[in-house]
Formats: sequence, structure tokens, C-alpha cells
Amino acid sequence: MGVPELKESDGGQKVASKGDQALTSVKRYSDEEYRSKYGFSDPTQNYTVKGIKGLSEDVVKEIARLHDEPAWMEQMRLKALKHFTERGLPAWAPELAHINFQDFYYYATPTSSAAKSWNELPEYIRKTYDKLGITEAEKNFLSGVGAVYESEAVYHSIQKELEKQGVVFTDTVTALKEYPEIMKRYFGTVVPYQDNYIAALQTAVWSAGSFVYVPEGVSVKMPLQAYFRINAERMGQFERTLIIAEPGSEVSYIEGCSAPVYASQSLHSAVVEILAKKGSVVKYTTLQNWSKDVYNLVTKRAHAYEDATVSWVDFNGGSRLTRKYPSVYLLGPRAKADIISVAYAGAGQVQDTGGKAIHLAKDTTSKIISRSVSKDGGHTAYRGLLHVAKGAHNVKSTVRCDALLIDAKSTTATYPYMEINEDDASITHEASVGKIGEEQLFYLNARGISEGDALSMIVNGFMEPFAKELPMTYAVEFNRIMALEMTNAVG
Repeated sequence: MGVPELKESDGGQKVASKGDQALTSVKRYSDEEYRSKYGFSDPTQNYTVKGIKGLSEDVVKEIARLHDEPAWMEQMRLKALKHFTERGLPAWAPELAHINFQDFYYYATPTSSAAKSWNELPEYIRKTYDKLGITEAEKNFLSGVGAVYESEAVYHSIQKELEKQGVVFTDTVTALKEYPEIMKRYFGTVVPYQDNYIAALQTAVWSAGSFVYVPEGVSVKMPLQAYFRINAERMGQFERTLIIAEPGSEVSYIEGCSAPVYASQSLHSAVVEILAKKGSVVKYTTLQNWSKDVYNLVTKRAHAYEDATVSWVDFNGGSRLTRKYPSVYLLGPRAKADIISVAYAGAGQVQDTGGKAIHLAKDTTSKIISRSVSKDGGHTAYRGLLHVAKGAHNVKSTVRCDALLIDAKSTTATYPYMEINEDDASITHEASVGKIGEEQLFYLNARGISEGDALSMIVNGFMEPFAKELPMTYAVEFNRIMALEMTNAVG
């Protein structure tokens, strides 16, 4: 049974709408408020490895040597590099031609190994994660925490009780050494390096990321979290995450991302592979807040087997350009996919996001919900694929994409693809583009609510499908990020 590709090169409808200028009266947050929370940077002079710049076979070999990797991994890296250089730029993403891939640092690390206690870290790194709220979150409501700083994990921990049950939560480099058979069996099977242009680059130069293994029947009640931090200028961060949920298991994973504000470009490229085996439940949540000099190019994919459920909950804010389309391949009967993709694009930003549900088995269900907000000339796009294969009977799927335009300068686009090869599939698709109307603002103003607060209420309500999926602390942080974004503080 063939697996289809998303035809990203085809056209879509580009929609712009005039809106009111009420945002000019919103309470302004200072740039300092953003930078004190997310946009600060740390010194780099004491890094263990200060930076390996440029893309070449020698650089790839040096990364493999620094990780002390087995020969099979180094060979995969070199094959991926060859594929990247020979494949060439994809026609559907012409803006990638503006990226000089020789201009980035492909490896840098401040420490020689990951700490098991926050107190083991250099003070400046510890203060960074304190500012971001990670250390406090670990104490209160997380099952484990991983912290990736530049190219490597600097900290990893997991609750002792979960460790006793056989749950593994570590970084991917460590997993190569401690779980070599599992890594060799699964690495690159959900997203092979030949899959796309950026996946080839990522496979060639990956470092760090998370490795999660949940044994059969084990339920991880509280989330695991990883936080990815770019610090140095012109840094390329390439984390690789692999999550394996054995039959009947359950796990929730949350990742956060941030970077300082620089005048030069930075590059973030991740590959996430999830294997959700029979009857398992995996929920993957992303709260992204890169600075506006970061190109964010990500491939996220899950394989869902019989009776498994995979949920992607994805917020895309910050970054100069984001291209990310979380996907679920429904491989077994009664497998289920839920994808919620939310994006905000301000001045100079492009958020090209969406989701894919590939139905390859009978009685499978999927839901894709996309919400986006564009402001100050920002551009958002929904790009999605719904595929029902021949023989996949009784499929049920819902796709909904809604865009909110704040002003006349902003734009949005939709690129929906549906490939339905069975007559008994039940499919619904809805899309809308709207603006904040004067009547809405007048109604709220008449009840004593200021224009700024009224706008925040409307936008937060529009984003509600995402916020309600977050733990309370993360929902509060999400609302704070949106308030900063809406008032031009980011970047």
C-alpha cells in the first residue's frame, strides 16, 4: 500500500482582509520585558566546544566523533549529507534559497556532559532555566525534565518511581550508548533521511533531542518536558526526538523553545519520530517562542498502530519562518489522530503550518484543527493533507482551518489536499477567514472593557482550542506570549 506525499508545490487561495486599527491603543509591553524573559543571551567564551561552522563531510564526521557514535550512525549521517547536497532546494519553498547553510555553527556545547542536578550546571545556565521557569515546573507538576542548550543536553532527570517501572527519558546521544539496539531498530524508520530536503540535513548533523521509552502497560501520569534553548549567534540547533510507546502505555510530552534576539540568522531544524503501538496513547505538545531571526524547519511524524491514539498540540509563535506539518500515519484498525495547530505571524514573519492524517487502515478517525492570527503584515498558511487509502473502509475525519486577520496588511492562505480512495469515508472540511469587527469591540467597550483588553479577549477566545489542551501553568504562559506578540514586544 503506497504512502502518499504532500504536494506542496501546488497553489492555494491567498486571502487578505481589511481590519480596524484598534490595536494601536493596546497597552504596550516594553522590549525589555520580552528580553528579560526570553531574549537574553549568555556568555560563550567558556564553552567546552565553542562552535563548528560550515557544512561538510568533515563537520559531519567530527560531530559523530564527539558523540563517540557507532559506525552505522556515522554512515547514515554521511548518506544523508550526500542526499541533501544532491537533492537541491524544493520548488514549493523558494524562501529557503535565502538561507546560507555554510554560515551556521553546526555544533557547540557549554558542558562536557549532562547534569543530574541543577546545582551541577554552570551558574549562568542554571539562571537561564530559572528565568524560563523550568526548574520550578519540575518541582511542581512534571514527571521528568530535559534541557538542551545549543547542541547538547545539559540536564536530564526522571522521577525514580517511573524509572523503577522501566520508563526511559534521556537525551538521544546518551540513548545511542545505553540503548543501542532500540536506537538502531527505530531511528530513521518513521522519518527516513530521504523523506525531504530538511530531514536529510537534520539527519546529517543532528545532536541531542529526547529519547522516551514507555514499557507495555505503563502510564506516565504527569508530563515529561524538554526545553530547547539557542544561545549563540548564527547557531544551528538540530535536535532529534524518538518516542516509543509500547502496547497499552500512555505518555504526555511537552517541549518549549526560545532564543535571544540577534541581527543575524539562526536555524532550528528538528525531526520527531513517534511509534505508538497497539492501544497506546501519546500526546505531544509544543509551545514555540523563537526570536524573529530563527528559521524553524521541522518534520514531525507518528505511526499509530491498532487502537492507538496520537495527539499533536502545536503553537507556532516567533521565528522568521516556520514550516511544520505534524502528521499521523494510521496503520492499524481504530487508530486515532488529533492535530491542533495554532500560529501567530507578526511583521516580517511567515508561519506555514498545518497537519497531515494518512488513513491506511479501516475504522480509523482523525481531526485536524488549525487556527492562525496575522498582524502587521504577517503571513500565515494552512497546508494539510488528508489521505484515505484504498481498502481503508469506514474512515471518519474532520478538518477545520480558521484564520483571523487583524489589519489590511496581513495575509493568509490555505492549501488543503484531500485524497479519498474509498466511497464509505465520512469527511468534513470547513474553512473561514475573518477579522475583528467594530461591533465586537463596541459591545465589549460598552461594558467597560478597554479596547486592549477586548482585543486580547477576542484573540484568546479564538485560540481556545489550543489553550484548553494545556496544563494550567502552560496555558498562563501561552496567554502571556500572545499578549507580548500582540503588542510588538517579540523580536
